[in-house]
Amino acid sequence: MKNDDMVRMVNQIGTFFKNYGPVEGTKEIAAHINSFWEPRMRNQLLDYVATGGKDMSDVVLAAMPLVRRPGTNTPELHEAIDDKTGLPKEAKEA
Repeated sequence: MKNDDMVRMVNQIGTFFKNYGPVEGTKEIAAHINSFWEPRMRNQLLDYVATGGKDMSDVVLAAMPLVRRPGTNTPELHEAIDDKTGLPKEAKEA
């Protein structure tokens, strides 16, 4: 998939879940990607974010630490997850 198409798609997901608030929206974006994006798409997305995530919305970038690399049971950036809430450490309640 072209990176432009991937960014457009993931930003649409972010727009949908943005109104859930920063904490719940972050969880829902990651859950959607983990559940419905096939492994090649998730790998491409995580690799793209690792290079800076150009043109990706802030709400999507906030969810990326919760996105799991295919073949693992933990988020890609698990060290950035708060042990108590299970959310990225940067996420705050609205």
